[in-house]
Amino acid sequence: MSEPELLFCLHFLGGSARSWAPLAAALDGALTCVPIDLPGFGEEAGGTRFSLDAMADHVAEAIRARAPAAFAIAGHSMGAKVALALARRAEDGDPGLAGLTHLVLISGSPPSPEPIPEARRAKMLAWIDADPETRRREALNFIRANVGADLDPGTEAAAVADVLRASPAAWKAWLESGAREDWCRRVSVLRTPALVLAGSKDADLGPDAQQALMAPHLARHRRVTVDGVGHLLPLERPDLLAGLLREYVADRQTNPDPSRPAVPPAYAALIASERVNGRLREALDARAEPDDPAYRPEALDPVELAILRAVLARVLPVPGLDPAARIDRRLSAGQGDGWRFSALPADPDAYRAALRTLDAAARAARERPFGPLDADNQDALLTLCQRGDLKVHDALGGRLDADGMRFWFEDLRADAARLWLGHPAALARLGFSGIGAGGDRPGEIARDLPGFHAVGLDTPEPWEPRPSHGELAR
Repeated sequence: MSEPELLFCLHFLGGSARSWAPLAAALDGALTCVPIDLPGFGEEAGGTRFSLDAMADHVAEAIRARAPAAFAIAGHSMGAKVALALARRAEDGDPGLAGLTHLVLISGSPPSPEPIPEARRAKMLAWIDADPETRRREALNFIRANVGADLDPGTEAAAVADVLRASPAAWKAWLESGAREDWCRRVSVLRTPALVLAGSKDADLGPDAQQALMAPHLARHRRVTVDGVGHLLPLERPDLLAGLLREYVADRQTNPDPSRPAVPPAYAALIASERVNGRLREALDARAEPDDPAYRPEALDPVELAILRAVLARVLPVPGLDPAARIDRRLSAGQGDGWRFSALPADPDAYRAALRTLDAAARAARERPFGPLDADNQDALLTLCQRGDLKVHDALGGRLDADGMRFWFEDLRADAARLWLGHPAALARLGFSGIGAGGDRPGEIARDLPGFHAVGLDTPEPWEPRPSHGELAR
């Protein structure tokens, strides 16, 4: 992968292009920063179009004007959501964006609606139109509330001045609309490599939010938590950020080929033999294909798919297999086992509702999303699902009652077991020989099929595979 020539930098709510000056100085030419004022902020405070699409249009024009062969985009908070929109455009082939090599997402606002407490949103909306003295005081409080430690006086004064020169209309548009825009399905899953950074003292967009809401959209990413830092990493620790950027961009490693559960050679030879019907062989070969790490879900959204992956990692962990993606494909194709519990909606709706309910229960019980919880806490919640004792919290997104969650979890376990036991690696593990009952030679009649001849107890045919050894799943 090429090293980027330029790093286009998109600021946080209330920031401006000059918010990146400390980072540019710390990079000292190792990477050329091109900071951009988003509409309504900095030198663009007179702008009038503040939607996410409008901000992405504005940045895309700036990138095309420079026409770089290779470039990266750094997005901080609000700017990260704009960066994700641009990455989707780049991967979809928009002119002038083909050179995108990396994303750097700092305390990023995710594609989903941003998790801002409504009381804080209301307060931020209230003071932006207040008298000058109130605005100055609240702008200072805003900056100080978003750092892990005091900024130096010059940096703090510049940050406060940026907030005060921001367009109140743009400020309100982000809080009332932009931060609430749901781009989860539109961004989907990106292949562009990304560095995801979060401060340990960031209240709303810290490590948990990045894991639960940002990471599901990034097939190739590295997450880093910076201890002692709040929401304003580029202002708080520009030197540290510069070092992380140098290291990340210089790392030429690419993702290894997708892994897959191993099918022993003897069993692979049986699948390839004339004893196996061609249609069956084709199906088994398809099941053995590696899963795409950048799989884009259709029935679920990327956040729901990430929750499902976390659940399946506890229910039936199989290294190299992505059963969540395979279940999503089944759901989107309308393929099922022909029945469902009457208490549940159709399978796609049941999965979406159950995953959101489980995540809401985790937030209520542990004040964290389900994905970032440790294994013991995840298992405890899943055990409550199994027993029909999960406490449902409608206000946090719960959609199924406790009995519904019990029925869904039973369906999930059946789906996971059925999916795995149809995989050639599982069939080999079990020593299942039924696939060798017949081929498909032209004109073949029943008496000519390979079939089985030794039918007594403990009398396997010479060609039959033996069960492989090792654990089914770890």
